Amino acid sequence: MNHFHCGGIEHVSRRSLLQLAGLSGLSWLTPLASCLAQSHEANPQSKAKSLIVLWLEGAPSQLETFDPHPGSDIAYGSLARQTNVPGILLGDGFEQLAEQMDAVSLVRAVTSKEGDHERAIYNIKTGYRPDPTLIHPAIGSIICHELNTEQDRNLDIPRHVSILPGSTPGRGGYLGDQYDAFKIFDPQQAIPDVSSQVEKQRQRERLGDLDYVDKQFIQRRLAGRLNIAPDSLKNQNIDAALRMMSSELLQAFDISGVPQKERIQFGDTPFGRGCLTAIRLISAGVRCVEVTLSGWDSHVNNHELQAARIAILDPAFAMLIRELKQREVLDSTLVVCGGEFGRTPWLNALGGRDHWPNGFSLALAGGGIQGGRVIGETSPLPKQYSPVPNDNLKDSHPVEDVHATILSALGVDYERELQTPIGRPMKLCQGRPIDKLLL
Repeated sequence: MNHFHCGGIEHVSRRSLLQLAGLSGLSWLTPLASCLAQSHEANPQSKAKSLIVLWLEGAPSQLETFDPHPGSDIAYGSLARQTNVPGILLGDGFEQLAEQMDAVSLVRAVTSKEGDHERAIYNIKTGYRPDPTLIHPAIGSIICHELNTEQDRNLDIPRHVSILPGSTPGRGGYLGDQYDAFKIFDPQQAIPDVSSQVEKQRQRERLGDLDYVDKQFIQRRLAGRLNIAPDSLKNQNIDAALRMMSSELLQAFDISGVPQKERIQFGDTPFGRGCLTAIRLISAGVRCVEVTLSGWDSHVNNHELQAARIAILDPAFAMLIRELKQREVLDSTLVVCGGEFGRTPWLNALGGRDHWPNGFSLALAGGGIQGGRVIGETSPLPKQYSPVPNDNLKDSHPVEDVHATILSALGVDYERELQTPIGRPMKLCQGRPIDKLLL
């Protein structure tokens, strides 16, 4: 049985017990004991209250998306499109997002020291490079840990959600499994693990059996060590799961009642439906939602593959911005869009672009981010003119700076230090905010 140690208290996985009651997959719920420093209130001056991450898994090409160089040697025929902000270009496929550019800013010279997919994903999602001795929490997990108000504690649905999670949903790491992202797939499908699989009477009997087993567990494993009565350590996981199963807020996951005319504006795709659902979840009080669009790994036929992905991303991203504006929550919702690294400024023999962590792009909008700006630039010159790749960058920022910017926008002290379960001090972030982005 999986477990970790926390201040001398053994925390044992309840997965098998939850499965007994039909409540598996709910690791976001509150644990019996907390082994980390108490969370802080957000800076009241911060505008952002929540985060939406449009995660482009597989690494989009910056040269066909957010950093085009039309007519240059490295474009290889890729075109660009003017936006509603003079002087800022996007890849040719971003017809709708181009009209929202005044609300979006681009960081065009992001750098990473990781060129392998798995390691780079870990780096950009946590702000740390992989460490065999520790699992770092994802940015959404940090936000949920740090912004833990009374309203958060009273929310009946998860505060950290991953839609279409692929292979890399956000993990709580050393913060604990309760900060893992709650995973759902295409929003037109039923939510997993929130409906009883048996009739009510049988469920009550199972819960009664589970309550007995749970009390025995507490008495044998915890109560004696803590010198308190077992009844006072009621399993909060089960109570929270049952509240969620009967909560009206579950309707935020259900887009079946949204008129088809509104749904189609996001694109008739799982990713478009995910973006629509993300807005509904944020409006219901969820802190962080990640929506994944995979399939960007273009080692072959780069231009065709990137164009197909952009055709899905463009309407969903643009409509997400428009809808957040219409609901007057764009200022309180930070949107971040990007992948784990970029693509080479040359084509290989198969017409593809390979891995390039030496200067790629991210897009940010809302949440106190100044729109219509470009931070940093990359050179239009091909590889052979720069033996050191980073010589082709101006105003570059490592992925750690993006983390610091997100946390700062949400009012989180990015320099705060926590104690891991084994007593190891660990800062939330190693970077510095990109001040040019923040209002």
